[in-house]
Amino acid sequence: MHSTNLLLEEPIRMASILEPSKPSFFPAMTKIVGTLGPKSRSVDTISACLKAGMSVARFDFSWGDAAYHQETLENLKLAIKSTKKLCAVMLDTVGPELQVVNKNETPISLEENGTVVLTPHRGQEASSSLLPINFSGLAKAVTPGATLFVGQYLFTGSETTSVWLEVSEVTGDDVVCIIKNTATLAGLLFTLHCSQIHIDLPTLSDEDKDVIRKWGTPNKIDFLSLSYTRHAEDVRQAREFLSKLGDLSQTLIFAKIENVEGLNHFDEILAEADGIILSRGNLGIDLPPEKAFLFQKSALHKCNMAGKPAVVTRVVDSMTDNLRPTRAEATDVANAVLDGSDAILLGAETLRGLYPVETISTVGRICAEAEKVFNQDLYFKRTVKYVGEPMTHLESIASSAVRAAIKVKASVIICFTSSGRAARLIAKYRPSMPVLSVVIPRLKTNQLKWSFTGAFEARQSLIVRGLFPMLADPRHPAESTSSTNESVLKVALDHGKASGVIKSHDRVVVCQKVGDSSIVKIIELDD
Repeated sequence: MHSTNLLLEEPIRMASILEPSKPSFFPAMTKIVGTLGPKSRSVDTISACLKAGMSVARFDFSWGDAAYHQETLENLKLAIKSTKKLCAVMLDTVGPELQVVNKNETPISLEENGTVVLTPHRGQEASSSLLPINFSGLAKAVTPGATLFVGQYLFTGSETTSVWLEVSEVTGDDVVCIIKNTATLAGLLFTLHCSQIHIDLPTLSDEDKDVIRKWGTPNKIDFLSLSYTRHAEDVRQAREFLSKLGDLSQTLIFAKIENVEGLNHFDEILAEADGIILSRGNLGIDLPPEKAFLFQKSALHKCNMAGKPAVVTRVVDSMTDNLRPTRAEATDVANAVLDGSDAILLGAETLRGLYPVETISTVGRICAEAEKVFNQDLYFKRTVKYVGEPMTHLESIASSAVRAAIKVKASVIICFTSSGRAARLIAKYRPSMPVLSVVIPRLKTNQLKWSFTGAFEARQSLIVRGLFPMLADPRHPAESTSSTNESVLKVALDHGKASGVIKSHDRVVVCQKVGDSSIVKIIELDD
């Protein structure tokens, strides 16, 4: 795998670009989060999505009830069992999302330069002149000249299914707007986005808490996507809430940055959250177009240096209805990888798109090609310099394992871990070879029954670039006073050989703990 890497800074024989890529057990090092919905919730489709490269399934509670999502989750479990592919579960909250309610689901036509009134009186029917919304404080939050967007799949500048509004006046609780583009709104609910305006609603609503308590807890969700995170305090409050829900104290919180408010508090949010989701649909509305790329590159760099997973959204919108992405979208996916993204999140493309499996497969292929020209050497040096000296013990071991793997051109790094932290630290240095995270379960008790940890830790690595987990036999401890890890190492090597990652005469770097010492060793395989 290492030898196939190219550098864009070096001369490339142009004809070589067209040479077919070699098939790999891992479609890409970059992970893919797929949103499951009407077009992607059958067992067969989910199975195909898993085989195509989806490693995290997202459940978006801004639509659909708990029973609907539970049925989808049960199908996911069957698909995991049949494909033997691990998949993590992400619950996406609604948060302070403003919505237009269209009870009759009759298409609403809006004409450019016309006017439409946004009203909090939800009992009224939606029409071309009146749009009922779910928020009574809009009239107090906006002023004439403010920019609003309404649509099922928010304004991108080229579509006719969402509308751009400009506030002309405020009358009591109603907001009168000028329509800036001709559009037809179809469906039951539309999102209302207020550009660069503070909405005085809690980030984690009572409805969100109810869903987490009743759906998230029994299903032991791996990730919570905290929509519209605006302050570090939002993450702290969510974590405090999860800590009271038993197993969900282990759930990782991904702060979803969706507006300028979140951007302005990004550093504090990153310090508090377990990962970041750059929600580029809403961000693209709040940011001037010429600034969007700069925020993406800066945010991903900060996440990379902090060793926290970063997820990018809204990359192949056109594949919702088309089998191929546009040239700009294909380049956008590759640039997200080159910028340092851990995962690509697909929303409408898999939720209601016509080609969910093909979308995952296409995005995976683009990621794999981009990874070949990722300048790992430069990235490694930059990360080591950023971390500085003296390094922590674990950071030193992780960077040494990656340096050794690069020097000996290892085919894989195997890391034994209980918490997953050591493996994530290795992945932070973006080695060009896969990191096989062997999660050693720990026995715990609540004085009523015994149980093993490890499943959470294994699944939660499925969103980290280059990290591929396997659960070890609990009879083999992660920390040992002798070399009892040899048998579980053999299992890991056999797994690597079976998947085609490890071949005869390959070199493998192993990172493990023996007694109080952390060791990095290099193994050269026989025939």
